Amino acid sequence: MKYSVYIETSVVSYLTARISRDLIVAGHQQISQEWWESILPRLNAFISEAVILEASKGDTGAVRMRMQKLAHIKILEINSDVQMLAELYISRLKIPKKAAMDALHLAAASWHGMDYLVTWNCAHIANARTELLLRQINSEREIDTPVICTPEELMEV
Repeated sequence: MKYSVYIETSVVSYLTARISRDLIVAGHQQISQEWWESILPRLNAFISEAVILEASKGDTGAVRMRMQKLAHIKILEINSDVQMLAELYISRLKIPKKAAMDALHLAAASWHGMDYLVTWNCAHIANARTELLLRQINSEREIDTPVICTPEELMEV
């Protein structure tokens, strides 16, 4: 059985960006490439319309590269239930309105029953506080919570 994984926009952004001069960012980029090539084929990969929207912004060449990487990944629907769940997350997790897409990623992955949500966004998604509160909120609604991790934390499946 293949596990399901929701790929948040930061992963494909790190994957396709020019190699950074910042050593930590460059390390994340390298890990993203290794993860995409060797681990992702062992998983059932999903994105949402939110990923498409975010990945389609910016430099034309960068957009083209991101969209090429995302072209064959299944897209989860952002329905009214996902939107309502995202609004709840914004409120209860205290996610700033400018980061509303982060709540939408969490809601899409949770509502659609993903096993994992993979991201490099540690500000509003991959952090202990968010995960604890998200588990509480989802438990109240009888929704499973995906394991939220970076590609580095999901190097074996």
